[in-house]
Amino acid sequence: MDVRGGSIAVVGGSIAGSAFARAAARQGAERVVVLERSPGRLEDRGVGICIHNDRFAELVDGGHLPGDVRRHRLTVRRWATRDTSGGGDPRGRLLWAQPMPFHSFHWGVLWQALRESMPGNVEYRLGTTVTSVGTDGHGGGNGNGGGNGNGAWVADASGEREPYDLVIGADGYRSVVREAVCPETRPAYAGYVCWRGSFDAARLAELPGGAEAWPEDECATICYPGGQVVLYRIPGVNTGSTQVNWVFYAPTPGWLRLDGPTSIPAGALDGGRADELADLAERELPPYWAALVALTPPERTFLQPIYDLAAPRRTAGRLLLAGDAASIVRPHNTSGVVKALQDAHAFEEARRAGHSWAGALAAYDRERSLAGRELVELGRRLGRAQVGAAPDWSTMDEPGMVAWWQQQLTGSGGFGGSPLGVRPNV
Repeated sequence: MDVRGGSIAVVGGSIAGSAFARAAARQGAERVVVLERSPGRLEDRGVGICIHNDRFAELVDGGHLPGDVRRHRLTVRRWATRDTSGGGDPRGRLLWAQPMPFHSFHWGVLWQALRESMPGNVEYRLGTTVTSVGTDGHGGGNGNGGGNGNGAWVADASGEREPYDLVIGADGYRSVVREAVCPETRPAYAGYVCWRGSFDAARLAELPGGAEAWPEDECATICYPGGQVVLYRIPGVNTGSTQVNWVFYAPTPGWLRLDGPTSIPAGALDGGRADELADLAERELPPYWAALVALTPPERTFLQPIYDLAAPRRTAGRLLLAGDAASIVRPHNTSGVVKALQDAHAFEEARRAGHSWAGALAAYDRERSLAGRELVELGRRLGRAQVGAAPDWSTMDEPGMVAWWQQQLTGSGGFGGSPLGVRPNV
């Protein structure tokens, strides 16, 4: 049975969900419905993301990303630590100027570019909360894809089930679809958090030395005992504007109570908790970067505990996991968006080659389950080396940093994700 055609539901409308909807439509699905719980559009998500230049070119060539999406060019990653000798560079003591062939993106701008290039037969239903999914033996959503007698369904708060030939879970780290595919699997807390923030880059003029002290093509990584902060510029929501984006890895705050995967969204941190971040920056960072973090408005600051997860399987019947629903990778990898888009590519290739739903889903499961486990393991390795069991930064120099970095990447697919189509090693 040819799997091209049929009806497909995508649970979750962010980047992973949009990528899978696009792939399904390009492969000839007769009906693609994206079910997104947020009632509004998602452009205001201001998180910065980075994509390796080669991975970006591959995804553009494969039709998974529009080539004209706005992006910011990075060329070097400047590793530094606080200079305790007195005086010196207010940006800290340089440890290593690492080549970094990446572009940075605004999450919302990238998502909007995907939406604008979406085929016309993809239906978005905003404000739809999927409460459960499952498989049954009643065929697909329109009768054309259910030749082996299997189908899938989604249910919302009303309890009414809507049938489809395939249900794709692109619903993130608290995935409802993952509960149905592998209910025994839960995200594991890594033991530390990241504070995140962004603001208009025009405010850099308020710093001693201004914006000129920080070259525009530079990603700064400032290391301290127990964590690090990564800072880089990204495009703003408005064309021609630029934002500063930072990720501050830190020990778990004493007040944080975790009863499952969660985050504290922008604007929800009270004054005392925001002051804790300012105190941490002042205590651990070189003066320039501490002052930069302090420029971030409270409404643009949030807290994200770090988790990881590798689902033991990605499919069950006519259910499929994608993106963070299938594997949660620590941000150190700089591969989250690449992972989701490569998942969509593998799904599209499996549908193109498969002669049945079972064959196509099995091929996707084999390739991307292995890839997900490799990325999760690399994220854990990077987390241990850079946060949990980091070296004494005061003793590090460029040769030591190069050797330390190469050791982290040994046996992996590489920083920023493996090349498209390369099979994983684990």
